[in-house]
Amino acid sequence: MKVTEHIAQAKDTLISFEILPPLKGKSIESIYDHLDPLMEFKPAFINVTYHRSEHMFKKKADGAFEKVEIRKRPGTVGICAAIMNHYNVDAVPHLICGGFSREETENALIDLNFLGVDNVLVLRGDAPKNESSFEPEPNGHRYAIDLLGQVSHMNNGIYLEEDLVGGLKTRFCIGVAGYPEKHFEAPNMQNDLEHLKHKVENGADYIVTQMFFDNQKFYDFVAKCREMGITVPIIPGLKPITSKKQLSVLPRTFHVDIPTEFSNEILKCKTDKEVEEVGTQWLIQQSKELKQFGVPVLHYYTLGKPKVIRTVVESLV
Repeated sequence: MKVTEHIAQAKDTLISFEILPPLKGKSIESIYDHLDPLMEFKPAFINVTYHRSEHMFKKKADGAFEKVEIRKRPGTVGICAAIMNHYNVDAVPHLICGGFSREETENALIDLNFLGVDNVLVLRGDAPKNESSFEPEPNGHRYAIDLLGQVSHMNNGIYLEEDLVGGLKTRFCIGVAGYPEKHFEAPNMQNDLEHLKHKVENGADYIVTQMFFDNQKFYDFVAKCREMGITVPIIPGLKPITSKKQLSVLPRTFHVDIPTEFSNEILKCKTDKEVEEVGTQWLIQQSKELKQFGVPVLHYYTLGKPKVIRTVVESLV
């Protein structure tokens, strides 16, 4: 079922989760162990992130260095199929520009369609850790809207091979990312919102936001979107803070602000266990207020903290 269909049929705010593929060499059981404690809350869907390949230099026997491509977290497509089969719940794979050519993307979409996956979340993705700016793969997409266009084309039976006539029309429901605090590369919020509106006009069915810790920023973001004529569902992305180091890591990595009141409470903590308790209570309050605001879905970035997310969602039942 499409994400938008879940939302249209819901009588209350839905719950969804996002997970990372396990590191290469780990089994699918690590995913099940992560999700099992959360499945009693009947999530509408589960997102599975996609990770681009990275490059490293490996020293050869003759002393020279060879550039080697590695993918630390493969398996997104297979994990989506496993989740749907194991839990009978919809899976939403992330699609990214970085590390993939158009042909590889098309083949991944064909696989997903054969597997009965109805949804995708389209993202540009980040630059590799050792590169200062994003560069597409040869014959790959530079921007998320270009990737969005490829998915939309397949929904209309248009494939990369121009001679292919009468191609199957896929039926992907397409999600895109929104940034309540502005994408860090956008010159200003107005410009960022115009890009977002352009994505919706070109086939995006719903929006999932970057994490935020101040609900007012989300409320303001939604109001600005509606003023611009963006009418698709907007889903808040939520993440717990569980350690002091995240006070610097999260703003630096994701370009988000942490409210002074929240950071002050965290700085008072003497252990990460205390930080986790403070972070859990903050996320509970965020969730309750957002639910009262009427958001269609509360989307939790679980990312290794299923017990915290369980405590939060339990408080909403």
